[in-house]
Amino acid sequence: MMSSATSPQEAVEPKNRRNVKYKSTCAILASMVSIMFGYDIGVMSGVSLYIKKDLKITDVQLEILMGVLNLYSLIGSFAAGRTSDWIGRRYTVALTSAIFFAGALLMGFAVNYAMLMAGQLVAGVGAGYALMIAPVYTAEISPASARGFLTSFPELLINLGILLGYVSNYAFSHLPLRLGWRVMLGAGAAPSALFAVMALGVPESPRWLVMKGRLAEARVVLEKTSDTPEEAAARLADIKAAAGIPEDLDGDVVTVSKKRNSGEMQVCKALLFSPTAGMRRILLSALGLNFFQQATGSDAVVLYSPRVFESAGITDDRRLLGTTCAVGVAKMLFTLVAVGPNSRSKQEERK
Repeated sequence: MMSSATSPQEAVEPKNRRNVKYKSTCAILASMVSIMFGYDIGVMSGVSLYIKKDLKITDVQLEILMGVLNLYSLIGSFAAGRTSDWIGRRYTVALTSAIFFAGALLMGFAVNYAMLMAGQLVAGVGAGYALMIAPVYTAEISPASARGFLTSFPELLINLGILLGYVSNYAFSHLPLRLGWRVMLGAGAAPSALFAVMALGVPESPRWLVMKGRLAEARVVLEKTSDTPEEAAARLADIKAAAGIPEDLDGDVVTVSKKRNSGEMQVCKALLFSPTAGMRRILLSALGLNFFQQATGSDAVVLYSPRVFESAGITDDRRLLGTTCAVGVAKMLFTLVAVGPNSRSKQEERK
C-alpha cells in the first residue's frame, strides 16, 4: 500500500527535475549573448592603451570611441523589440550573436579610426539587442517559481564577459603593438559565432508562439518549462488572454486578431501617461534604480580602470592589466552574492 501511495509522487519528481534542467539550460543559452556585450566593454578598457599609441589618436577621439557604445546601443534596443516580434525571440538571439560577430571582425581588422568607429557602431547595436532580448526571452520561458533567479542570468553573464575582456587584455598584451589590440578585439568573433549556433537549439518563446496563433507548439514548450501540468495550462490561458484569443478557442493553429497591436499601443500609453498608483511606484523604482546605477559611474570604472591604476603609480602595461583583472573578479563575485539570496528566497517560497 505504501509503495502504491508514493509511486505517483516518484513518477512526477523525475519530470520536475528534467523541467528544472531544461528551463535553466534554455535561460543560460539565450543569455550567453550577454557575455559578448560584457566582453566588448571589458576589452575596450585595455585596448585603449594600445589604440592610442598605434593609431596616434587624441584623448577626445579615444573617449568618443569608448563611450559611444552606449549611444549606439539605443538603436539596437529600439529595433530589438520589433525584430523579436517579427522573427521570434530565438532567431533574434541568434541575430544578436551574428551582429557581435560582424562587429568583432570589423574592429579586429580595423586599419584606421573610422573603421574602428564603424565596428563600435555594429557592436553597439548588438549590445542594445542583447540588453533587450536576453531578459525578455528568459522571462517568457521561465515559470513564476524560477523567474526572478533565471532572469538574473543576463546580468551575471555580462559581468562574466567583462572579466573575460580583462583576461583577454592581459593574455594578449605580450603581442606586438600593431597585432595585440586587434587580436583582443577580434577574439570576440569566435564565441559570437558559437553562441549564434547554440541559440538555434533553444525552443521559441511560448508567448511569441501564442502571438502567432501556434498554440500547439506553445503548449509543448510550456509543459517542458512549467513545474506542473496545471501551471502550464494556467500560463497558456494567461498568454491567450493577453493576446486577445478567446478562452474557448483552441486548436493547433488559430487566427490572432490584428486589433491586438492597437491594444498594445493603448496599454503603452496608459502605462506611460496615466499609470495607476501601484504601477507608478513600480515605474519610479525601476527607472530610479537604473538611473542611479549609471549615475554612480560604474561604467566609467569598468572602462577606465587601467588609467585609474596608472594614475596611482602603476606604469607597466602588464601589471596594469593584471590589476584590472582583480577588479573584474571582485565585480563578478559580488554579482554572485547578489544572485544568491534571490535563488534562496525562491527555494523557500517553493517549500
